[in-house]
Amino acid sequence: MIYSEKITEQELRRGGYKLTPQRRAIIGAISGTQEHLTPAAIYKRVHRKHPSIGLVTVYRTIDILAELDLICETHAGGSCRSYLMRRPSGHHHHLICSECGRVVDFTDCGLEKLERRLSKETSFKINGHLLEFIGQCLECSRKQKEKNS
Repeated sequence: MIYSEKITEQELRRGGYKLTPQRRAIIGAISGTQEHLTPAAIYKRVHRKHPSIGLVTVYRTIDILAELDLICETHAGGSCRSYLMRRPSGHHHHLICSECGRVVDFTDCGLEKLERRLSKETSFKINGHLLEFIGQCLECSRKQKEKNS
């Protein structure tokens, strides 16, 4: 389950942000899918129904949603990032295909024990962690095998 539009809108207001029609449209585009979307993909979805919304508005809204910890960001290499509405509870991580950019979420990484040990050994207060594996999805691996055969 991911944050609903209603919860996201409540959190925006709680954070002191106005709920503009542009922000509502962008939130709708992100929360309307379980796919990780790049800013360009979000813009494309929003622009179909709301041609007056610009790419800068999409980036600003993404920044606000990230600041309020309402979206999950993945790093697909270089400066390429994609976003998904965050789940209200439960930590998750990502498998990212370096060929097609497909993102698969997974949970239960078992890093809690490592976090506790590192915190104890270094006196570092750990607030969280990010774990992403980058490789090839099954479809891209098959395509590469066919290409090399």
